[in-house]
Amino acid sequence: MNLFYLLSLIQIEEVTTSFENFYHDFIDQLPGIGLALIIIVLGSLIAKVISNFARKRILGRTEDPLMSRFLGQAIKYILIVIAIMIALRAAGLGSIAGGILTAAGASAVVLGFAFKDIGQNFIAGIILAFNRPFNIDNTVEIGENFGKVKALDFRYTKLKTFNGKDVYIPNADVLTKPVTNYTEDGFYRWDFVIGIAYEDNIEGAKKVVLEALRSEPTVIEDDAHENFVIEEELATSTVNLKVFFWVDTKDFRKNALVTKGNVVRMVKEALEEAGYYMPADIQEIKLYGGEREFPVRIADMSAPEGKSQMDKNKEKKSLKKGEAS
Repeated sequence: MNLFYLLSLIQIEEVTTSFENFYHDFIDQLPGIGLALIIIVLGSLIAKVISNFARKRILGRTEDPLMSRFLGQAIKYILIVIAIMIALRAAGLGSIAGGILTAAGASAVVLGFAFKDIGQNFIAGIILAFNRPFNIDNTVEIGENFGKVKALDFRYTKLKTFNGKDVYIPNADVLTKPVTNYTEDGFYRWDFVIGIAYEDNIEGAKKVVLEALRSEPTVIEDDAHENFVIEEELATSTVNLKVFFWVDTKDFRKNALVTKGNVVRMVKEALEEAGYYMPADIQEIKLYGGEREFPVRIADMSAPEGKSQMDKNKEKKSLKKGEAS
């Protein structure tokens, strides 16, 4: 019993001694820890200032907001990491800083396999920062996503679709999938089909359509962008003409779409004013002689509005019965 008591006292004394040593070491390290915290805070502030300054300078030289923002963020994070390493050394924890770097190097291979997709997106982001097929506010189509480019980050590219959705596309997909840029040169060619009757003059209709295109101020026509009309198809009821015309796509969301609507309306009205007929589809019914009854009723167009000839006959029969009674 006395032996157990002595061992307990020795253990308590060792714990007390360890705690006192830790306390004194902590007090001794406190100025270094405080200095480290100050270095981290100042380093973060300095990194932010330098990042903003570098972003503005890069933007002024390149006029590329996506690349300037990307490089500004990269500079900020690198400076923060440097500030943390300096702070650890200032706190007397230089061995920890060296251990972090050693561990980071040793685990790079393991993390590369574990976070392969993140690494691919990061590298793709670096490539896109210097070489990409779009700029900020360009209207692009990436895969099935269609909208305006709003941001380029380390891992993703942000699109704003025309129905208000924010789409974040991994940079690796942006780099590997086809990208269609609708606003790189500011021009886009719309087309639509309109049908005229077989009896109408095709060349005359084409002239009327081209005149309607020239009367729309937002339709573009010059040596490099020619508007034209072709005969596309001999359809069941109509001769189909296909109309091609160019529009400005700097604001694809509104201008291009509104212009197309205006052109379709103006072409329709111009053809009607010129006397061209745009018939609906004609349905042909064939009778082969074996039918005894044919379930079709031909309405009398001279009957009062809202009443068919059958209704009119019923009214006459009821009047005759009334007179007879």
